[in-house]
Amino acid sequence: MRFFGTTWVAHDGGYAARRAAVAAGSLVTGLAACFVLRFAYQGLEIAEVGSFVGMLVVVMFAVCGAIAFRATWEGFTRRPADPGREESLRGLRAIGFIGSLAAYFLRSLTEAPGEGLRRREYEAALVRYERRRTARTGNPAARRAAKGAKRGHR
Repeated sequence: MRFFGTTWVAHDGGYAARRAAVAAGSLVTGLAACFVLRFAYQGLEIAEVGSFVGMLVVVMFAVCGAIAFRATWEGFTRRPADPGREESLRGLRAIGFIGSLAAYFLRSLTEAPGEGLRRREYEAALVRYERRRTARTGNPAARRAAKGAKRGHR
């Protein structure tokens, strides 16, 4: 919701343009990151570290990318049950940042990333607010002032 402010609530204020910009930005950033990783891999080939090390690097980025994709994707739909686990995955998500960018891109094609979760929380808060508001019979401070005024006027 970083780039959307409150435009996600009513889909106003350039919401569609922001969503398109976020999708394009995450796609371009992901592609640029792939090129950077490709150059890093070519550096390993030039250094002649061996095929085993090269394969380990590829597998590491693939696994970390998959973990980052899944963690990011699930973060759009629910709050983490165990914040400590999310904190421990932060390193893997940093290594697999391309997976996070891919999840961000795919989610921004349908909604603002995290909008569904925030909308559910927002609507639940509105329901709680209306329930509290309708349960009141009036302003308690005004009732106390009215009682005090009646006593003083006998």
